[in-house]
Amino acid sequence: MEWIPTISELTGPRYQRIVDAMEADIAAGRLVRGQQLPTQRALAKALGIDLTTVTRAYTEARRRGIMEARVGQGSFVSETSARRAVDLPHPLAIDLSMNVPPHPLEAQLEERIIAGLEAIRAQSGLTAFLNYQPPGGSAHEREVAARWMRTRVPHTQADRLVIFPGTQTILFNLLAHLARPGDVVLTEAITFPGIKAAASQLGIKLVGVTMDDGGILPDALAKACRTHRPKAIYLIPTLHNPTTATLAPERRSAIAKIIRDADTVLIEDDAYGLLDRSASPIATLIPERTYLATTLSKCIAPALRVAYLLTPDSAAQQEMRGLLQATVQMPAPLMVALVTHWVESGVADRIITAIRNEAIGRQRLAQRALKGFRFQAKPAAHHLWLHLPERPLDIAAHLLRNGLAIVAGDAFTVDGASPHAVRVSLGAARNRSELSEALRILVGALQRPAETRQIV
Repeated sequence: MEWIPTISELTGPRYQRIVDAMEADIAAGRLVRGQQLPTQRALAKALGIDLTTVTRAYTEARRRGIMEARVGQGSFVSETSARRAVDLPHPLAIDLSMNVPPHPLEAQLEERIIAGLEAIRAQSGLTAFLNYQPPGGSAHEREVAARWMRTRVPHTQADRLVIFPGTQTILFNLLAHLARPGDVVLTEAITFPGIKAAASQLGIKLVGVTMDDGGILPDALAKACRTHRPKAIYLIPTLHNPTTATLAPERRSAIAKIIRDADTVLIEDDAYGLLDRSASPIATLIPERTYLATTLSKCIAPALRVAYLLTPDSAAQQEMRGLLQATVQMPAPLMVALVTHWVESGVADRIITAIRNEAIGRQRLAQRALKGFRFQAKPAAHHLWLHLPERPLDIAAHLLRNGLAIVAGDAFTVDGASPHAVRVSLGAARNRSELSEALRILVGALQRPAETRQIV
């Protein structure tokens, strides 16, 4: 049976009432992901209104991201949750530059935010979280987080855990704690731009270590440790950003031994670990030498600004809490309360499962679209690393002129020559239809002769 909205009880212009009814029916489950919607003409006839009103309603629904149109097929409920299109600078139409998680309908993020806040309000009131809270989280919040993290890191204890407002704050504070201006910190030769920015601000020298498709090379890391005597080593062992490399267990063991023998410490960025739980953090091998950062930015949503830092011991935990208080005071208490409720009730795991499944679906779509091209990817990653035969800045600039944003490899290079590759963030597309269009534009650009892409 075709969907016919009930708009008589709603207020506002008719086109707005149609869109509001569509949103309400999606939230209530009366409309489901991928369900075909009636044609504009059929809906106009069923509601007894003019066609232009329905056309305006469908246009607004597409703008909000709750509906998508497929050429030659019709209109469908969006593959992702209702997420309004951001105001992008002209002529940018699709932004695949930000590595963010997709928000499938199955995640029910909006509904779960509302339900979570209502549960918090009923239990203790929302105003209880509008004042200053202990830096690094309360004992209860840290205990809930510790129990949750023990499924991957068995030695996790609340007195070694600090709750931060995002991984970037963790990285900045850790570098300030572990190194001084001029000191060396080792990292992969290609790495997360956030660590580069933090090191630059603090005057700390990053030295890149050679990688292959499997990640950082243990022999190269051992040599770099002997040469530079680093204050710390920063790694992304699981679903590496940007290459998606995931270290095999043998490499993790070898790296743990190298760090122990070099008498240094590991900063393990586990931003994507919850998307691939088969990979055990290096922290499980050398807990006494590892600062493990686990964030919800890549597995739920970046704006929550909730991340957990597991320290080597309780003394280090107290030091990091002090640094947190000195820099940003505390994470947002209401967001921490919401995440704690989700973790304790099992909702967090259900959201992550839905987002992981959507990531897998998008990777399959990309595999089909990019067949014949060389790229690195993993099933649950939000991005892929696309190798190019030419300078990545040229192709990135060409794509930007055609309304598509990606990130060229030079943004991730620590030292040495920039790789001939670009990062394509699949999760950033608002739905699979938009991602398909983005990949079509990308493939079209790659298939054009390089000389035809030059600015004249």
